[in-house]
Amino acid sequence: MARNDENQEETLKIEKTVEETHEARLVVEVEPEKMDIYKRRAARKISERGKIPGFRPGKAPYEMVVRNYGEQAILEQAVDNFIDAEYSNILKEADVEPGASGTLESIDSLEPPKFTFRVPLAPEVDLGDYHSIRLPYEWAAPDEKAVDAAIEELRQMYATTENVEREAQEGDYVLVDVKSETAELNRTGFAVFIRKEERDTEWPYNGFAKELIGVKPGETKTIQHSFPADWEVEELQGKDAELEVTVKTVRAVSLPELDDEFAKTTGAGETMEAVREAVRKDVENRSKAEYDDKYFVDLIEKIKEGATFKYHQHSLDHEGEHVLEDLSQRLGQQNMDLDTYFKVRNTTREQFVEEEVKPVAKKRFERSLILDELVRREQIEVDNEALDAEFNQTLSAMAMQGVDLSKIRGGRQGQQRVAQAVAMESANRVLTRRALDMLKSIAMGEYVPPEERQTDAAPEAEAAPAEEPAESEEKADKTESGPAESEAESKSE
Repeated sequence: MARNDENQEETLKIEKTVEETHEARLVVEVEPEKMDIYKRRAARKISERGKIPGFRPGKAPYEMVVRNYGEQAILEQAVDNFIDAEYSNILKEADVEPGASGTLESIDSLEPPKFTFRVPLAPEVDLGDYHSIRLPYEWAAPDEKAVDAAIEELRQMYATTENVEREAQEGDYVLVDVKSETAELNRTGFAVFIRKEERDTEWPYNGFAKELIGVKPGETKTIQHSFPADWEVEELQGKDAELEVTVKTVRAVSLPELDDEFAKTTGAGETMEAVREAVRKDVENRSKAEYDDKYFVDLIEKIKEGATFKYHQHSLDHEGEHVLEDLSQRLGQQNMDLDTYFKVRNTTREQFVEEEVKPVAKKRFERSLILDELVRREQIEVDNEALDAEFNQTLSAMAMQGVDLSKIRGGRQGQQRVAQAVAMESANRVLTRRALDMLKSIAMGEYVPPEERQTDAAPEAEAAPAEEPAESEEKADKTESGPAESEAESKSE
């Protein structure tokens, strides 16, 4: 039973039961005197909306409102008013942290007033002994062969081409349309270069381009491919796919010489030596990013093996809606909507959600729970410097894509909303990176507890006032102009 503050008369009696579905069943009994207050407020509100002869709006006596509109109408309005005013207080007194909006299951009685609510609880996760997890980090920089391949790819970008009416062969560019029941595999006017060596980054899988050797312009080839269960694209994991590939054009390629003149045209350096160094860094960055993606997927899977999750079905359904929204956006880029996609796949929305959306949603949702809990337990925070850097980097990327904040609809308020959304997204990315870095330190046996991290940071904080006044003021100005401190703080909490 939950009670109000000691100085207040008890007006609510709450009986709470937590069910296996991870929702709370709250039976709330209200003191008749308290409910009478809401009934009289309801009568006043009804009389304000309606007309009762002889009385101004809102001034009719309670009995006259009952006579004109009936006790049931007043009760329904009173219940609505009661829930609006008392629901948050009910949750607080029952010590319930909701994961979604609750529902009024039933009005059990009126004498005394008694209601039953069902409230989905906030998701919970117990990470288990995640500090004992070990996974070596064994990334190594790509060799010169990988750099050579990347330079050859750069060379291809500056090649000249001409249409040819013959079968496609190695060294050709081929323009294709790809049709498939799997949305992620549909492409229109997609350019494919048939390399001698396969690449790990080839779309949609390594060796696809060589499947087109021998196909002439105007011809169609059907290709079968089975994606492994651990494929990097979740929607394709473990799938057997059929691709109908139509070759639209075949273009023979003439490559430029690898000299300093070519180097200057790339914008990556004045000499081939400088270009090679720039390409090397890019190859290393991409290689490391790909390794990290798989490493952290494996690491999170190890945590999941020892973790315990509790969440209401509503939470999973909500994540499923996000999965469908993502799919809808990708389909929109191909001028297709979900209904058309379901027809092409010869399936229904319900079947697609059950067989394909729910598994992806479950995986994504549990991953987010793990990272959120890790942020909380390890006291990971976002500082202004990191937030500003991520915020500005995001704005730069948006500008490169042609997004001009000054032209956002809604004027200044619209710009502020976009800026706040970017700030929140930036804070989430910083938190995610730091959470993953924390996992990596644990997996490599290099973990430092929060209290020790704070102790290490204290001397740096104490040394800050020793800076020159002008420099301190400059840093303060930069901090104040940074994006939405409140969003970062609320996320950190």
